[in-house]
Amino acid sequence: MNQLKRQQQRRSGLHLRWITLTLLAGDAMASEGSIVLLPTKESAPLLISLLVFFLLLIWPVNKLLIKPLLDVIDAREDRIVGTRARAEKLAADADKVIERYESSIRIAHEEAQRDRKQALTVARRESVSHTAEARAGVEQEIETALAQITGELTQARSTLRTQAEQLATEAASTVLGRDLS
Repeated sequence: MNQLKRQQQRRSGLHLRWITLTLLAGDAMASEGSIVLLPTKESAPLLISLLVFFLLLIWPVNKLLIKPLLDVIDAREDRIVGTRARAEKLAADADKVIERYESSIRIAHEEAQRDRKQALTVARRESVSHTAEARAGVEQEIETALAQITGELTQARSTLRTQAEQLATEAASTVLGRDLS
């Protein structure tokens, strides 16, 4: 609807310009070195015939020249509007694609962060588990070593006690000069 108004305004404006130019333009006649701007009685019939000729030419010129020219201009404007609309639609589609792309990147980043945290948690649990196993193994070895040392100490004490008793008996036998067994 807006385009139709513009076409009508353009056509009426064009007609007014033609009429205004025709009426304002007077015959420029050279008469003895001077220019005559206003029609004289001699030039009035010529002016009227030219005005009638002009009025008769308005319809064919409008039909054959001005209307097709305005139609071409309007078609061009319609193509421009259509192209702008397509460009705006393409821009909106591109924005949607970019938004989906950024959303998918954001989701992928969040998933990667979640996976990294999960892998880190699993690694920490495994580390704690391995440390606990190693600690338990070391404590077992320490207990085994302590038991072995305690056993050997007990054996050494009993061996030393037996040897000390034998040496005491021999020393007492030697001091007393008799056999104490």
